[in-house]
Amino acid sequence: MARCISIETARQEAITEAVAVLSRGLPVAVPTETVYGLAADATDPAAITRIYETKGRPRFNPLICHMADLQMAERYAVFDPVSLRLAERFWPGPLTLVLPLKAGSGIHTLATAGLDTVGVRVPQGFAGDLIRAFGHPLAAPSANSSGKISPTTARHVLDDLGGRIELVLDGGPCRVGVESTIVRVEPDRLRLLRPGGIAVEALEEVSGLPVERPAGAAAAIEAPGMLASHYAPNAAMQLEARRIAAGDALIRFAGASVAGEESARLVLDLSPGGDLAEAAANLFDYMKKADASGAAHIAVTPVPNRGLGEAINDRLKRAAAPRES
Repeated sequence: MARCISIETARQEAITEAVAVLSRGLPVAVPTETVYGLAADATDPAAITRIYETKGRPRFNPLICHMADLQMAERYAVFDPVSLRLAERFWPGPLTLVLPLKAGSGIHTLATAGLDTVGVRVPQGFAGDLIRAFGHPLAAPSANSSGKISPTTARHVLDDLGGRIELVLDGGPCRVGVESTIVRVEPDRLRLLRPGGIAVEALEEVSGLPVERPAGAAAAIEAPGMLASHYAPNAAMQLEARRIAAGDALIRFAGASVAGEESARLVLDLSPGGDLAEAAANLFDYMKKADASGAAHIAVTPVPNRGLGEAINDRLKRAAAPRES
């Protein structure tokens, strides 16, 4: 079982231990404001391979490379004026920019799935301090088995990957609770590759450009979180629920009631007061609790598709999609 160190009570020990494990080419589970990441040296092909092997992740699915700050990011990626403005406004924070790789950057092609672009993010808090101490960018997808519910506590990571990794750093529950927003800047627009912890409306305001959402057939994989089936519990998911069967688990929003809820196995409310930020922070934890209840079906009431609600609904839709083999 992995060793678990609290960054609240042993911050320097956590950094020292993590740097030692990372330097051996092994992944470490690291808390961020979004979800826990399975981090390894983005310049080391053996280390990146261990991320894919630990997660059982397809190698055509690229990894986000996390940087200590904007100055580090500029050593690895090419910024246009709009991307730079977004980075200066939202970093550190839950925004990933897909940018052209800088020639000779050192980020290995395994991290980018062979693309000539790289997803770059500067996380808040401890993760940024760890990257600064390590001295290399960290490739870090969510610290869970591929396609399953993302972890927002150290216990989630230990329950899933605890037997496959050496070290989990415990930073408590993740504040945002859903992954970063991923965008690619184009000449006259921002292209949304994944909704997340920064609302689309905020990106439009800062950039002065419209955000184009994917439409029609599934797009080519340019960034994490674009697979149709993802974030999946073992139970089947029912979205926009108005009625549930006896023994189902119910996840609701803002106190919404549904027919048959009195016979539910479990009832959880993402945010009784209708706060989308609170709902996002609770989403993955509540999905895990509903799945652990043993219910064959998890029913979810409607969530408004505005602000962070867009990211919540994206995750729910992918969780409910037909499972990919």
